[in-house]
Amino acid sequence: MADHYKIIVVEDDRDFRESMVEYLSLAGFDVTGISSALEFYNSITRQQYRIAVLDIGLPDQNGLVLAEFIRKNTDMRIVMLTAQTSLESKITAYRSGADVYLVKPIDFAELVASIQSLFGRINVDAEPVVQERPQSEAPPQRASETGWSLLRHECGLLAPQGSKVSLTSKEFDLLEKLAATPNEVVERQALLQTLAYDNDELGNKALDALIHRLRRKKDELELRIPLKTIHGVGYSFARPIVIV
Repeated sequence: MADHYKIIVVEDDRDFRESMVEYLSLAGFDVTGISSALEFYNSITRQQYRIAVLDIGLPDQNGLVLAEFIRKNTDMRIVMLTAQTSLESKITAYRSGADVYLVKPIDFAELVASIQSLFGRINVDAEPVVQERPQSEAPPQRASETGWSLLRHECGLLAPQGSKVSLTSKEFDLLEKLAATPNEVVERQALLQTLAYDNDELGNKALDALIHRLRRKKDELELRIPLKTIHGVGYSFARPIVIV
């Protein structure tokens, strides 16, 4: 597997950490295992990682705080590990930026499947394909011309005035579903299915948390993302948007 499939595992339980690192390495990933948040901060100054696997109960800093730092300052995806099973703890983890939430004792096969899914969204090797087009054909419109743009290869959202934010895989999947039919209502059940959330209390809370997290990106974009809530039905993207 290519060098850019780099993962950092932050777990203070030595035996568990080493078992994870060994299993992920055998699965073909380039894995670094460390035991604390301080080691993480030092490590990312020397190396670029694509996915962070975080334990919430770290000795020097809560893993949720570390997740918030990652989400605000890097483009890494986050797999959160915890022994906490409460709904509140799961919602808090998603709001902190987690893409995947796994409860200990975890199944390593599930961990690998989750990471493979995240790498499938990242597409770090993707290069835009340049195709010749007839001179009479107009170039693709960008956000400044049409409104908003969902950037597939960058996993980002471009606002009309040119500001841009990175998206988690779940955020991208949600916006991609809404962007397919802008100004039309997409029912909650369809969104839950797209996001692979169960249609239960936990799944619906996770969807609400995802919407909440997207709306908070208005501070980065200096513009509110036009997500419209149709209470009891679903959501829509209430402005023109293209997927590029």
